[in-house]
Amino acid sequence: MNNKSQARQKIRYRIRKKISGSSGAPRLSVFRSNADIYAQLIDDTTGTTIASASSRQKDITAQKAAKTEKSKMVGEAIARKAVELGIEKVVFDRSGYIYHGRIKAVAEGAREGGLKF
Repeated sequence: MNNKSQARQKIRYRIRKKISGSSGAPRLSVFRSNADIYAQLIDDTTGTTIASASSRQKDITAQKAAKTEKSKMVGEAIARKAVELGIEKVVFDRSGYIYHGRIKAVAEGAREGGLKF
């Protein structure tokens, strides 16, 4: 592991000490790769993923847009799935990434989709 990923791992552990998701308010975890972005709703009491969305889904991949705009679409998609499941309150987990750019776009898209943080 290089220094950058080790530093992110330390930040992730520090964040995870403070927050955890329940069935009432699951954790909205975001993972960002160089090309794509993934979001999951996780219930930490049972350790299960309730719903997920990513920029690799057909409806999002089909649109020619910048990565930040696709990230916003991912946020809206995960919010849509959550609302269908009757979830409106979530705990946002930025997974050690700075709350900026694509991570912020996912959060804003989820808020516009009807989720409350």
